[in-house]
Amino acid sequence: MTDREKVFEFMNEAQVLFLATTDGDQPKCRPLGFRMLVDDQIYFLTGTFKNVYKQLEANPKVEFVGRVNGDFLRYTGKVAFDDDKTLYDKAFETMPMLEKIYNDKTGYVPQIFHLENAVAEFRTMENTTKEKIGF
Repeated sequence: MTDREKVFEFMNEAQVLFLATTDGDQPKCRPLGFRMLVDDQIYFLTGTFKNVYKQLEANPKVEFVGRVNGDFLRYTGKVAFDDDKTLYDKAFETMPMLEKIYNDKTGYVPQIFHLENAVAEFRTMENTTKEKIGF
């Protein structure tokens, strides 16, 4: 199992991840359910019409947090947007309900992204770092 597969597995066990961004000087945090692993890279998706997309453009430094039992994961890095059509096809295959949101009828456009210079920290609720992995 690769390090990214290990991180992705934890994310799946956590089910919902929380994405932290900034809106000016105001921190913003929201749940994000979509993620996929393709060619040993973890990808996420949001809509270009959402405030989170504007926040990612303005300040691409982000942190995801997920929790499983007494452990949690911090996954930080700098957002890199991806425009590879095969990734969008894979995203719609992974989560078919996305096509109900992002289509010509709604006019909503999806944006896939991954994190560059990412760091995954597996931590305990007692604030002990169990493992730290850089990508």
